[in-house]
Amino acid sequence: MNWTALATIGLLCVSNIVMTFAWYGHLKLQQMGVTANWPLIAVILFSWGIALFEYSFMVPANRIGFADNGGPFSLMQLKVIQEVITLTVFTVFVTIFFKNEHLHWNHFVSFTLLIMAVYFAFMKVE
Repeated sequence: MNWTALATIGLLCVSNIVMTFAWYGHLKLQQMGVTANWPLIAVILFSWGIALFEYSFMVPANRIGFADNGGPFSLMQLKVIQEVITLTVFTVFVTIFFKNEHLHWNHFVSFTLLIMAVYFAFMKVE
């Protein structure tokens, strides 16, 4: 794997970590009482600010990784990689920050199917 592929995957990982906090971090902050009394618009603006920061990783990842820009991945491959990273980051996030959420057998089956999706997305079709 070349440095462009590694840089793309690394940026996608950072992007997804930041985005997971934008999407779900406010729920943990609410549980902790930090944002419990915030109006919804404040929570949206707070999350939007985090998401704006996330774009500084996502956009370069896609530009660097896209085959038409000299990167190693097609658009479909980029999207499948991003989805697998998103679900992996989300699973770790939920396991660490939300103790009332549990992994079950069907989650492991879905992860296996995601790995298969990566395989098929990268399979050479003539």
